[in-house]
Amino acid sequence: MPTIENKQSTDALRAKSAIGAMFVGAFGGAWIGAWSYLSMPGNLLALAAVAACTAALLAYAIGRFRRYRSALEGEKDSPEKRRTDRLFHIVNTGQWVLMIIGGNVLANLGLSAWIVPCIMLIVGLHFLPLAYIFSRRPQYVLGVLLSAFALGYPFLLPGGPNDPRGCLGAGLILWSYAAFALTVTPAARRS
Repeated sequence: MPTIENKQSTDALRAKSAIGAMFVGAFGGAWIGAWSYLSMPGNLLALAAVAACTAALLAYAIGRFRRYRSALEGEKDSPEKRRTDRLFHIVNTGQWVLMIIGGNVLANLGLSAWIVPCIMLIVGLHFLPLAYIFSRRPQYVLGVLLSAFALGYPFLLPGGPNDPRGCLGAGLILWSYAAFALTVTPAARRS
């Protein structure tokens, strides 16, 4: 029989999953919006559909967060939590720095077409340390899928690294993870 403490812990994980789903869902919408813009220029209906789907996903994630956020308020500010937060910010900052550096290096080498796959790869790889930091096994899967897609699509799709379907694939991977994070009860950390 679940104890109050276990329920509190599970509810806190649900709230955290909802936060992650908000970010992943929003970025997934941005990738799919880029695909729509690049593959159907001027089609405002397609962009509106992407925006509506993104908004629906975010609304569901916000609702789920609000439902379980009280469990987060009960968490203590501990050295472990501060360490986890600090590592999260380091990984996230590192991701943005690497994207800027990678994009500039590729542009200066005349390889601008490879900026999108490079960014996609960096985003995918950044989920691997986050999976470790937050003890979230599904984020390993997300990181590996997005990284493998970034490495493979330029050679598999006819448009190479400029193929807009690369953006669609990245967005669908991110949206799928967001939907998973919102529907599956996260497992509590084992001590």
